[in-house]
Amino acid sequence: MAGNGSRAPLRVGLTGGIASGKSTVAVMFAELGVPVIDTDVIAREVVDPGRPALEEIRQRFGERMIDARGRLDRAAMRRAVFADDDARRDLEAILHPRIGAETRRQAAAAGGEYQLIVVPLLVDSALREFVDRVLVVDCDEETQLERLLERDAESPDQARRMLAAQASRQERLDIADDVIVNSGTLEETRNQVRVLAKRYSRLAALRSRRARSPGTP
Repeated sequence: MAGNGSRAPLRVGLTGGIASGKSTVAVMFAELGVPVIDTDVIAREVVDPGRPALEEIRQRFGERMIDARGRLDRAAMRRAVFADDDARRDLEAILHPRIGAETRRQAAAAGGEYQLIVVPLLVDSALREFVDRVLVVDCDEETQLERLLERDAESPDQARRMLAAQASRQERLDIADDVIVNSGTLEETRNQVRVLAKRYSRLAALRSRRARSPGTP
């Protein structure tokens, strides 16, 4: 997948549907000492006040997307983009190139035997070619809807639109090298993380040995 050079750390792309538990899994890997680059965090940073992306959003969507503190009104932005595919594509055109560039910069600086690159929309992202493996956090749609209603969505209809705006569950599973099923307890999820952490360490060590021995098939 990745064209990032044989001496770079193994890069694992972590993805999953909205409210599937990606952040929970990423924290569990971070607690094991794994460098984590989270594009959701980067997406929030690139629209900080004074950043060019926020001004482009203002020009495209108007002052209604800027709150009283001069920051992006995320709830208003969600309502706009999940109700209008053109608006969503325009927002992505503003954010995605900046997010991609910053992700690559952070990955180059992070080191580690392997890294976790958290990309919610990896199915359709240019970053898919940047990672070596894809880890999908999976749960059923009803669980996603319940979590969305507790967290982000203002109504069941909005929650369903948010799900529909992303790649389907099957499309995510189709690109998966590894899957964590996050529909049980936290301990069950943590056990799956531990198993995969050992696997990735082995794969990273093998990659390193091959890099030191160019003749190795």
